[in-house]
Amino acid sequence: MVITSTSSVTCSTVFDFGNYKTKLLKIEPQTCTKHNSPPKALLIGTPSEAGNFPVLIFLHGYLLYNSFYSQLIQHLSSHGFIVVAPQLYLVEGADATEDIKSTAEITNWLAEGLQHYLPPEVEPNLKKLGLAGHSRGGKVAFSLALGRLANISTDLKFSALIGVDPVDGMDKGKQTPPSVLTYVPRSFNNLDMPVMVIGSGLGEVKKNPLFPACAPKGVNHRDFYNECCKPACYFVAKDYGHNDMLDDETKGLRGKATYCLCKKGKSREPMRRFVGGVLVAFLEAYLEGNSSDLIAIRDGHVTLPVELQDTDFLV
Repeated sequence: MVITSTSSVTCSTVFDFGNYKTKLLKIEPQTCTKHNSPPKALLIGTPSEAGNFPVLIFLHGYLLYNSFYSQLIQHLSSHGFIVVAPQLYLVEGADATEDIKSTAEITNWLAEGLQHYLPPEVEPNLKKLGLAGHSRGGKVAFSLALGRLANISTDLKFSALIGVDPVDGMDKGKQTPPSVLTYVPRSFNNLDMPVMVIGSGLGEVKKNPLFPACAPKGVNHRDFYNECCKPACYFVAKDYGHNDMLDDETKGLRGKATYCLCKKGKSREPMRRFVGGVLVAFLEAYLEGNSSDLIAIRDGHVTLPVELQDTDFLV
């Protein structure tokens, strides 16, 4: 089954929707199909106009639906990126091993299967492939890129890695398997690609005493970035929470939980625009060779939709 929706907005900066009309495609695995069916259900955001576009795999957070990222995905697609967002699981325990295996399977499916589901004259450029994830999805993205599972590999090479408020477990010493963090500075030296880490200032703050913080100190964005090697960049949005890059409205019990369990900012739109914008700028720089927007953000030459708590560049 393929369900489509379209959008078109005029662009002014990377923090606004881009100039490409987009389609949002919902792909369900099929046992009987003439095309190569994906191993997991996918939400694909793509430009609807002819062209050759870089591809980003985007992994959802713990117990979240890929559909909760629809607005962020369309933001990226409107700037000329094909975004493949799998639904890795519906119910899952603490161990992320199966998520890593599934992500590798989806990556290996792209070369044979993705083209069949895209609009006519839209071509995926798999030589420009990025990997990103939010929360637990960030942990999974880093695990796959770092080769934390020795028997898991991909046929395609990633050219960029992004963690969106990545989380490696409940606390230092309480990491979920397989552990990503080693607590050795700049230890991610086998990553042969540029890395960006985005953090939320409120992610490490408890919503209430009954629940842990959604991105606890000791296993969050700060710790991931401390182990990155150059080239890498780091942004922390002040006064915004762990789930504030999700859609304005997330329905159902899980959707309601995204508002209740994590400390949050006043609204989601500014954080979502910020995450979308820095993702676009980073991918343009390292997949397309155009670093003008990333440099403008670094040098403070563009107005951001959020106030930054911290920023850093390793070059």
